[in-house]
This record gives sequence, structure tokens and C-alpha cells, in this order.
Amino acid sequence: MDTRYCHVDARRGWVALNTQPHRERIALESLSHQGFYGYCPLIRKRISHARSTQNVLRPLFPSYLFVQIDPSMQRWRPILSTFGVRTVVRCGELLSFVPDRFIDSLKAREIEGVIVRPSSPFKVGQQVRIADGAFNGLVATIIEMDERDRLVVLTNFLNRSVNVKLSSCQVLWV
Repeated sequence: MDTRYCHVDARRGWVALNTQPHRERIALESLSHQGFYGYCPLIRKRISHARSTQNVLRPLFPSYLFVQIDPSMQRWRPILSTFGVRTVVRCGELLSFVPDRFIDSLKAREIEGVIVRPSSPFKVGQQVRIADGAFNGLVATIIEMDERDRLVVLTNFLNRSVNVKLSSCQVLWV
């Protein structure tokens, strides 16, 4: 077993739990009743349905949450039978702890209990250079952006205007 990615510690720490789909809140409540402190980072997501759009809160990591455990003081195996929980992320039979700094960095990005995405370095109308794929090296203009860091750019290719969908990591500032 490769233990480079398996952080095992005997002190209080954070462990990731895999939950049943859309049962993160139920699992958190059940864990709280058992004396465990859980954390499920949320993001605001725009949902479109039947000609209406609304902002809803969704887990940052769907079907996962974190729970703080002190294995020297708490029995953690009851978590496996908690309503809404599928399993505990482990390395074999040992608990696999998430570094505290990871949880702290998530909490530091929260505003009013919701993780705030960093602002995009790009803007509609901005000129960029395509840095990857079939259109590598061409200069394009951003005409649309979505919440998944995808860009629609307009470029001139073979004397025609072409719309291309790209990830924001596939373009560079001009």
C-alpha cells in the first residue's frame, strides 16, 4: 500500500465521509445527535428549470462531507451505520485524515456560510490567445462565460468567424 497519500494520525482530525446521494444534510444531523462535529462546504449554484432561474445552495463536494474525530477518545465505527452515510474514507482499516489546513482554507473562503468562488480573471469582450488545442496561437474575443469556467470565444479561422468553447485554462491574456 502506498502511504504517501494516507495521512494517519492519532489526534483529533478531519475525516471525509461518503454519503448517499443528496443526503448530506440528513447525515450531518444524524452525526450531530451522536456527538460528532460535521462540516459540509456549500456553494451557490444557478439552476435553470422550466423558464425560471434560481440560486440554490449545493454541496461543494456532492455526496461528501467532513467530520472531526478524535480516535483516541471516540469510537468512530458507529459512523458507518449513521443514516445518510455510506462509508468513511480510509486507507485499508486505518482512518485517512484530511489536513486541517485544507478545511481551514475552505472555511476562510466562506461568506455567510457559503464558499465564494474567486472572481474570474477574464471578462466578456476581452482579447485572449488560445493556448491549447486545434486553434493554438489564434487570438480570440471572449463573447460568453459560464459558472464552470468555460468560455465561448470568437476567432477568425480561414477567413470566417468561428465560435469555440474552451476551458479558462486553455487561454492566455494578450
